[in-house]
Amino acid sequence: MKHLIDIMELTVEEIDEMIAVAKDIIENPDDYAEKCKRKKLATLFFEPSTRTRLSFEAAMYELGGNVIGFSEAQSSSAAKGESVADTIRTVGAYADIIAMRHPKEGAPLVASRKTIVPIINAGDGGHNHPTQTLTDLLTISREKGRFDNLTIGLCGDLKFGRTVHSLISAMSRYENVKFVLISPDELKIPEYLKEEVLIRNNIEFIETADLEEAMPQLDVLYMTRVQRERFFNEQDYLRLKDSYILTPDKLENAKEDLSILHPLPRVNEISTAIDDDPRAVYFEQVLNGKYIRMALILKLLEVK
Repeated sequence: MKHLIDIMELTVEEIDEMIAVAKDIIENPDDYAEKCKRKKLATLFFEPSTRTRLSFEAAMYELGGNVIGFSEAQSSSAAKGESVADTIRTVGAYADIIAMRHPKEGAPLVASRKTIVPIINAGDGGHNHPTQTLTDLLTISREKGRFDNLTIGLCGDLKFGRTVHSLISAMSRYENVKFVLISPDELKIPEYLKEEVLIRNNIEFIETADLEEAMPQLDVLYMTRVQRERFFNEQDYLRLKDSYILTPDKLENAKEDLSILHPLPRVNEISTAIDDDPRAVYFEQVLNGKYIRMALILKLLEVK
């Protein structure tokens, strides 16, 4: 494994291995404190980020390594018109591994073909976000203890939500997983995902616009925000942005052991009144992101 561009590049066995390492890091952090000593991670974020960028940086620091990079395209030579290929070739001369976020779909794949150091896709447009999916999988594993025999509700922006696309692909490889796809008509999952992942693999799924009706059957509820930055028309965004708001009353018929996830940031799609509910695990999910990224860095750098 040289790069991580798409979650489906990882086998189930590789995912299990990284989850096991992440759990060991949680239990024995001192054992990993110098694993990446004298190694450098470059974080190239052509698009804004808080959790992903900072969790990568925290991950590398806690492994004893160092971090270089930039947090917006305007602070890089991209603002002068430099190509992704040239940026990657340059940074690859300074760093041992690169985490890259870019608004253009496929940009990290292009980057991976232009460098000899490992590239991690930290999000490319509305396409993929594999490290968020690893975060989600670690969270589900820690909360549920399994990946099979689960009913997973995905709610909100399923059209542009790259975290949703990656999670559906990853979870489709486990036994007896059912998806409940909750969205307005305008934000349904793309047809290619439905055809190539769900239907082709005989994965059970239903599409609905009614969150409350779906709630009683869910083991996991994955909420998403309607992403302003993915809309070309401001009026469409304003019309759809409040399609689903999770409030305590909507959880009245939910399972007692429901796990509520959200890739964050949230706007108003989860009421802050939910935050103290033991079923809300989205801030634990944030912390899990650091641990799984530590495990990923170790794997790509082939550090034992």
